Amino acid sequence: MTDHRTLASHEASATTGAEPPPSPADDQAAADQTAADETTIDQARADAFAAEYPLRPIPAAGPVDTRSICETPSAAEFLDPLWKAVVAETRTRGNDIHLPISVAYAERLCAAYPGADRELVLVATLLHDTGWAHVDESRILSEGFTGDWRKAAIRYEHEHQGCLVARRVLPGLGYSEEFIGRVTEIIDGHDTRHVAYSLEDALMRDADRSWRFDRAGIALASSWFTMDPATYADRLATEIVPELITDAAVQMATADLARSNALLKTGVLR
Repeated sequence: MTDHRTLASHEASATTGAEPPPSPADDQAAADQTAADETTIDQARADAFAAEYPLRPIPAAGPVDTRSICETPSAAEFLDPLWKAVVAETRTRGNDIHLPISVAYAERLCAAYPGADRELVLVATLLHDTGWAHVDESRILSEGFTGDWRKAAIRYEHEHQGCLVARRVLPGLGYSEEFIGRVTEIIDGHDTRHVAYSLEDALMRDADRSWRFDRAGIALASSWFTMDPATYADRLATEIVPELITDAAVQMATADLARSNALLKTGVLR
């Protein structure tokens, strides 16, 4: 797993010796460099996954449900003990809305791609953003949703903290070390690494993005990015749809966005 250094330790090392205290600009440059240093891609794994699934978006092998996600809330009751173990982590950054909806999308994606390890996808999706509860909350919006937000140091921190949450809660629920390692491999880099390493990794990433197209996702995320709903919906169409890895996710996103645009009257309210 990537060695994520914290911003605090980076700043501490910058102030040793007789050097003057760093300016805010220096701090930001240091954070940006830390992020760049930590973007380590296992190109062999990325290439192997791309070779296994050369068609993009990846065609679905099973049924694709494009109805409103409200029609199919998560039915994975085996996850209930895990939900209970991370209640505290759901109370930050809208996770108590984002995570249940994302897991519902993950279940649909697993139905469309039955060859994937369903339990791995669902557990990783449930836990992927729990790390937001263990970072400086004042920095989440100021750093994590502005500028080149995928490279923000706090993005790396929340991934690292999410891995720690997984390693804390999963052993007591009976999960093996091997399974936990696969979960943390998916969590680590889910925002900051631009390539997927496996089908399960891809499905978790698409589930994480799919919720944004629903009206609840637009309502929350547009405020995080300080955009009105129409501008954010435009961004979804031009930036996020092309990022989707699977055709099932593209179909769901397209249908959801059409419904959301109609409901929110984004054609007029812009």
